[in-house]
Amino acid sequence: MLHDPLIILVIGMAIVVGGIIGGKLNPFIALILAALVVAWLTPTAAIVEFALSKGQSESAANALASTSIGERIAAAFGSTVGKIGILIAMAAIIGKAMLMSGAAERIVRSILGVTGEKNAPLAFLSGSFFLGIPVFFDTVFYLMIPLAKAMAMRLKQSYLLLVLCITAGAAMANSLVPPTPGPLFLIAEMNIPIGMMMVGGFLVGSVTITAGYFFAVWVNKRTPIPLRESLDAPLSEIEALANKDESLLPSLGISLSPILVPLLLITGSATVNTFMDVNATGNDNVFLVFLRFFGEKNMALIMGAMAALLTLFLQKNKASTGMKGAVQSALTSGGVIILITAAGGAFGAMLQQTGISLRIADLTSGYQMALIPLAFFITALVRTAQGSATVAMITASGILSGMSTTGLDFHHLYLGLAIACGSKLVPWMNDSGFWIVCKMSNLTEKEALRTFSPLLTIMGLVGLITIMIAAKIFPLI
Repeated sequence: MLHDPLIILVIGMAIVVGGIIGGKLNPFIALILAALVVAWLTPTAAIVEFALSKGQSESAANALASTSIGERIAAAFGSTVGKIGILIAMAAIIGKAMLMSGAAERIVRSILGVTGEKNAPLAFLSGSFFLGIPVFFDTVFYLMIPLAKAMAMRLKQSYLLLVLCITAGAAMANSLVPPTPGPLFLIAEMNIPIGMMMVGGFLVGSVTITAGYFFAVWVNKRTPIPLRESLDAPLSEIEALANKDESLLPSLGISLSPILVPLLLITGSATVNTFMDVNATGNDNVFLVFLRFFGEKNMALIMGAMAALLTLFLQKNKASTGMKGAVQSALTSGGVIILITAAGGAFGAMLQQTGISLRIADLTSGYQMALIPLAFFITALVRTAQGSATVAMITASGILSGMSTTGLDFHHLYLGLAIACGSKLVPWMNDSGFWIVCKMSNLTEKEALRTFSPLLTIMGLVGLITIMIAAKIFPLI
């Protein structure tokens, strides 16, 4: 009974939520402790079954099961650092350098000149949605959070609204619109034409982020959260830049370079990989070789950081002291975020090894229910249980791919869209993205659970309703 994945999940949740909110533990300690307990409670047979379900050989599965708990947690921790460590470090440098150089302030003034103060949050919402189509959610957040801090100082309010607008747009685009990994796997597994998924994802995403915007406006009025002091972005520094004379700020083109450089590199690489046979072109095309090398997200963010530091170097009259200070404070704050995020990844990985995804699949396999909401709720269960939206989409598409073309009264595109929307429920402390948003925006854990988590949940549910209505009115068959 105690080894049931659902029981282990509840115990892990109790340790994390109770430890952080009730026991006032540091998130890193609570997450590592929860990962330790979950790994200790997980039977060897469950680990073997999990590894086999991931396509590992029997010998590799047995080797994983025989690995000590400490080594398994360390491996998962290291794997998460490998995925996000350089990204967070470079993003912290980009943010700090953009704030210190006045680049963020220049962009904010330009946005306000076009939209006005009243519509600035809508600009952040739509901008993050379009950025989230070719770029990962966390990368979009890294690039836009310094702009949100500079804009909040300018507006003297609405910091939470700006943060939620960024997360709303980027999160929905990331799960609904190819070429991000989740939707790409989904369309391959369920045989959905990429063009249909792109159009359908864009339309559903437009509806969901509209709902998300109204929720963000409401929660911002009900629970306003101010821009807070932080090591990487002192309020006095942001305020001084907000009052700086226009002529002392870098030009708009130079200010945008730390964002545009990685964005164009990643987008170009994603476009080439999605729509071209890269292997057929060989290594003769210098441009494609360049894109493949610099379009990888880690390389792209490094290039963005170099552009941000160059902007700071030029604005500080080529004094290296400003650059050294920016890098030092950025890496100090970024290091804490990396540790907490990696601990969240380790906790999520230990939950996956319990076989929670397989357990949920067994529970829902014989459940006779309309397929669209079934697809949605299976994905939501897996996402809530183990933390990764992409893993939830992969799991649900694997469960439902066999049913996607058998006697449906609507195109199976709608099943894919339902899986994508279900992957938004419910972000909490086993999700590395939760910690990225929480720590980089300086929200407390309680505040993130009351604002960010409901935001994504509401958008996912609105997406489900939209998909069910669309499937009835426009079955596309």
